[in-house]
Amino acid sequence: MSPDVLSTPVADHPVKTPDRAHTRARAARRRRIVITIVRVLLLVAVLGLWEVLSRAAVIDPFNFSMPSKIWDQIYTWVTHGTALGSLGEQIWYTLYEALLGWILGVISGVVLGIALGRITLLADVLGPYIKVLNSIPRIVLAPIFVIWFGLGPASKVASAVVLVFFPVFFNAFQGAREVDRNLVANARILGASDRRVTLQVVVPSATSWIFTSLHVSFGFALIGAIVGEYIGATKGIGLLVAQSQGTFNAAGVYAAMVILAVVALLAEGLLTFAERRIFRWKPASGSDG
Repeated sequence: MSPDVLSTPVADHPVKTPDRAHTRARAARRRRIVITIVRVLLLVAVLGLWEVLSRAAVIDPFNFSMPSKIWDQIYTWVTHGTALGSLGEQIWYTLYEALLGWILGVISGVVLGIALGRITLLADVLGPYIKVLNSIPRIVLAPIFVIWFGLGPASKVASAVVLVFFPVFFNAFQGAREVDRNLVANARILGASDRRVTLQVVVPSATSWIFTSLHVSFGFALIGAIVGEYIGATKGIGLLVAQSQGTFNAAGVYAAMVILAVVALLAEGLLTFAERRIFRWKPASGSDG
């Protein structure tokens, strides 16, 4: 074989990986746009059908109201306030109760979940009691909290805490139990104490489990605050719901529900943003949502 043949370069094939990546990114953007358009059209169709059926008296507008009246109610609350004060004050009051209850419920759920996940004896002793408490319908505790703590925010915070605690606890507990035993063994070989193993191996490994529960638990915190306010309060969105129901104002009830949905969606967006920032090292999901 001649040197010329050996020195002949192999046919140059251009690398198409960047082009494929660009194509996939463009397809993903188109898919997100299509999904957004379909979502908007679906919402418009549902609201339009609701409005038409209510105006045609196919469904009772007194009981079911209609989107235009709900919008008018929200506009009135925004521009003129509510009977309890400004709408912003009612939203903040409920959000404050839910946020404080959520924080306390998350902290207690994570600490106790990690502790029981790491200490088998503690899990064996407290496990039956936690299962019994979890079997109690926690919404029925709200009237008891009102009796104990009064009409102030403390009773609503307590309702939020008991709703948040259990999903966070069970996820933290399972996350602590699912830690790779090889990681724990390697950390111990390197001389790590139990405290360092827990803080530097177990807690980071359980973080994804914990974040999974945070998305659901904030909604539970809002439910706890609203139920507590509905039973007895001096202000808040739950009290707006109770007053609207008492005056047979269906539009007011739906308007309060819309406001709560917006607050919950904003909180969900913040949690998702925080999760993506923390877990930037994780591969992206195959689907967009």
